[in-house]
Amino acid sequence: MRTQSHSQPVWRPVCTRADLVANSGGVALVDGIQVALFFVPDAGEQTLYAIENHDPKSGANVIGRGIVGHIGGDLVVASPIYKQHFRLIDGLCLEYPEHRLQTWKARFNGDSVELA
Repeated sequence: MRTQSHSQPVWRPVCTRADLVANSGGVALVDGIQVALFFVPDAGEQTLYAIENHDPKSGANVIGRGIVGHIGGDLVVASPIYKQHFRLIDGLCLEYPEHRLQTWKARFNGDSVELA
């Protein structure tokens, strides 16, 4: 998912809107990386999030199975193993700030889910 030299994001379809369940996670394989996708319809302006599926604390690919919630105004996903919370907007772990998951820009383009 590289951007072109003129700074315009290169959008790539990864699944359809029907593949996602509201307020829950799903996972897509993108360039060999597992990406957890979260559709949060009541989140305000941004409703679609793409975050690395790999939990650095447990070493397991489980973030897409985590529970979505709010902590201190931040929209987060709780890892299902050790329950640490990652902000969906930037991947920062609230309990262990030295851990940050990769994030991608995500959007709906009609019924297609696209990442950049």
